[in-house]
Amino acid sequence: MYIIPAIDIKDGNCVRLQKGDYNTVKKVAENPYITAKSFKDAGARYLHMVDLDGAKDGKMQNAELICDIAKSCGMLVDVGGGIRDIKSIEYYLNNGVNQVVLGSVAVKNPQIVIDAVRNFGDKIIVGIDAMDGMVKSEGWIDGSDIYYTELAKRMEDVGVEKFIFTDINRDGMLTGPNLVQLEVLSNSVSADIVASGGISDLTDIKDLMSLNIFGAICGKSIYEGTLNLPKAIKLTRG
Repeated sequence: MYIIPAIDIKDGNCVRLQKGDYNTVKKVAENPYITAKSFKDAGARYLHMVDLDGAKDGKMQNAELICDIAKSCGMLVDVGGGIRDIKSIEYYLNNGVNQVVLGSVAVKNPQIVIDAVRNFGDKIIVGIDAMDGMVKSEGWIDGSDIYYTELAKRMEDVGVEKFIFTDINRDGMLTGPNLVQLEVLSNSVSADIVASGGISDLTDIKDLMSLNIFGAICGKSIYEGTLNLPKAIKLTRG
């Protein structure tokens, strides 16, 4: 399993939210470039970035900054937030980003995912963000009537090979990942699964390793110091 540190960008700053609530925004680092370098120095091979402004507004808002970090950090970067069309996907993939995360369009305009997978293959990740198992979109503001495993199956059927699953109720809360829902998801599809939301410490990392998933996105736990990133990376394969 890979440890994947996270940098969320809002108004150009490195921040964290609780349960996706924009009213809880908190700046957690002074400089996203230095933060990315610290993750690289700790041994991380992957970096997860989110354009929070983009996720809320439905269009890329911090793309230039994100791409600049992606080009300079020396890690494989995936990016989500506000990516709603092929042009946006192309922009990121042509400017230093390794993979693009599609979330809202998987719910509201799945044809975009179909076209993206046809054009870019495994460069496309689908982010599944759920509350009580039901998928949410548009920066977690809009609800849906789609159960998280059903969306995963639909997306796997059109060629998606990797999912990032976030339990919104646990995101930014340091209460541990939703192991039950992650295991169900892992057993429902053959695609790679990346866990996100609630990861707090090395015990959580060990629990996730037992599920044989691809990776674990860690944000607040790193910034708050409850997870020792070098130790977590050493415990896993990276």
